[in-house]
Amino acid sequence: MTWTGGSFGAVGECVLAPNANMMTLDGTNTWILREEDFGRSVVIDPGPLDEGHLAAVADVAGDVQAVLLTHHHLDHSEGARAFAERVGCGVRALDPAYQLGSEGLGDGDVIAVGDLEVRVVGTPGHTADSLSFWLPSEAAVLTGDTVLGRGTTVVAHPDGQLGAYLDSLDRLHALAASREITSIWPGHGPVIDDALGALDFYIAHRRDRLAQVEQAILDLSGCVSLREALAHLDLSPGSGALLTPARVVEHVYRDVDPVLWGAAELSVRAQLAHLAR
Repeated sequence: MTWTGGSFGAVGECVLAPNANMMTLDGTNTWILREEDFGRSVVIDPGPLDEGHLAAVADVAGDVQAVLLTHHHLDHSEGARAFAERVGCGVRALDPAYQLGSEGLGDGDVIAVGDLEVRVVGTPGHTADSLSFWLPSEAAVLTGDTVLGRGTTVVAHPDGQLGAYLDSLDRLHALAASREITSIWPGHGPVIDDALGALDFYIAHRRDRLAQVEQAILDLSGCVSLREALAHLDLSPGSGALLTPARVVEHVYRDVDPVLWGAAELSVRAQLAHLAR
């Protein structure tokens, strides 16, 4: 499926950044949310520091009142300051290091621009500062990298934590189960029309992978108890030990392109930290 962005609902438009790769899928989705009368706007995740992309976003966005960041990874945040300075507004983010101006951003905040209302939902796990943005008028949620339009995301250990990520999926699932959200507008890949189905899949997949990692630890160590097996775990980079995160990746992620094993190791390290609690 080819994803090129476009208009969604009464208020949303996605401008796709030209930074496609194995991790970003088709590129970063920069979301523009506008008042229904096409007045003022809010821009979410300006994306990379690419002049052509930032100009294209500015052309579509018009009168920008604020830039919001789902999280700090550069494919979402690198161009934020330059874009905000171009259009004359601030950057709001959970991490103060990525803010421009005096306004931060956190769980429970509401950004109101005329008849446009954006509610902030704290969804840590992919990173510690990950946020999602709920649009009640559209029954939609913008998830950044917490839920992707295709495939599954990385829990970026050590900044990201699996326990927090599972809690965040449960929080989004509760909104979907109550029909307060029905679609997901992700940070990469196409819009998902079945939010509840996608979150069911994400939760089941993450728990299945955790069970596979646990079994791999037992198999590689030759131990019968998880506690005993974890005592043999060697977290040193490049270690030749029998039980390392890299060996677990080879054992569990055999169905995944080895090009992605480096990213998979971040998630495995998060899973190991979760199991060792």
